[in-house]
Amino acid sequence: MSYQFVPMTHEDAHVIVDWSYEGPYSFYDVASDPEDRDLFLDESKWENRSFAVYDDDGLAGFFTFAVVDDVVELGLGMEPSRTGRGRGVTFVEAGLDFARERYDPQEFRLAVATFNERAIRVYESVGFEKEATFQQETNGGAYEFVAMSCSATPRLNR
Repeated sequence: MSYQFVPMTHEDAHVIVDWSYEGPYSFYDVASDPEDRDLFLDESKWENRSFAVYDDDGLAGFFTFAVVDDVVELGLGMEPSRTGRGRGVTFVEAGLDFARERYDPQEFRLAVATFNERAIRVYESVGFEKEATFQQETNGGAYEFVAMSCSATPRLNR
């Protein structure tokens, strides 16, 4: 699967905030938290960090990249109908490759809700390791997340 990363547009962002995930994954519905929705739609935050990801079938997902020194912190999401279909590894690898080329980091970091074992398996399969758990307030409550990191050096055994 080939992915194309393009700077986030107003249209892309409005499509993404309307995505609705099934079951416990509805936790990731951007529209469910007004503060998250407003932040996601704030175009002043997009430059050089927010990208829509397309494949041959259309809008596949998004990545956000926050660069602090030699570390890139990732945020990402896949279009709901594409989740749970074995596409996560190639999607995340494409995002890491894009970030390596664009930002030349030493390390990647991300945080994921601890209930999302499916995503944690994907992240571990591309080289991320769990570092610590923490509580974060979002969606009107406090939830447990796990911080994960990996070296930005490409893995040879893909």
